[in-house]
Amino acid sequence: MDFEWAELRASCVIAEDAAVLALNKPAGISVTGERHDSDIVEAAAAAGETLYPVHRIDKVTSGLVLLAKELTAHGQLTRQFNKQTAEKAYLAIVESTGLPDRGVIELPLSVGRKNRVRIAAPRERIREQAGRWFVDDADLLATKNYPSVTRFATVLRTDEHTLLAVRPITGRRHQIRVHLAWIGHPILGDPLFDKSGQYDRTYLHSWQLGLAAPWRTPPELAVRATPNPDFWQPIQPAPDTEAVLQHADDLLHTIEHPSE
Repeated sequence: MDFEWAELRASCVIAEDAAVLALNKPAGISVTGERHDSDIVEAAAAAGETLYPVHRIDKVTSGLVLLAKELTAHGQLTRQFNKQTAEKAYLAIVESTGLPDRGVIELPLSVGRKNRVRIAAPRERIREQAGRWFVDDADLLATKNYPSVTRFATVLRTDEHTLLAVRPITGRRHQIRVHLAWIGHPILGDPLFDKSGQYDRTYLHSWQLGLAAPWRTPPELAVRATPNPDFWQPIQPAPDTEAVLQHADDLLHTIEHPSE
């Protein structure tokens, strides 16, 4: 997707101060460092603006991306992602129904052939009990694995699809996409797992971020990116998006957090 930085910046900015810039990124645009024709960091640099990505979301994912405008803030913010203290929330529309009201996916990830992220165990060894998906240690593959935890709450159900509010506790590459696909509920339009060709985008949206921000008063940064209308296309009849987002926000508080 080709784009002009000045136009994208003006249309997508949702928060900005002297230290950070938060954008509501469209699906189909990379943040930085992927194989692509252009990305946000590169386009900004070409226009004379230096930005440092605080975190990454996939090219196919829409929504909130936070960039630092100076290195002190960048270091303060990225450390929170590394220590898993950043509060992140996503919205996802997945195939099929039958998910519980709340769930936790505790499936370690590994990297397989062609650098593809996968669950570090055979699919048939994944177990589910009372809304918790896991594998026994004895079933792990003989490869390096990375503990990974995703919590979710079911926001809305239709006859064919389910809208989830998702909180990734860890922040592994492709974590939400792989976790949901391997428990049998892939995200609509995900090129890794949905080969139907039915959708023109991936229905995963980076929705909320909460971090400590010592340079601000009060010393915190809480931002959210409202999904654009195209995100809601699979949900028919069209929902009252304001009410749905409020319900999703309420449900996030019901997801149990591990003690820090």
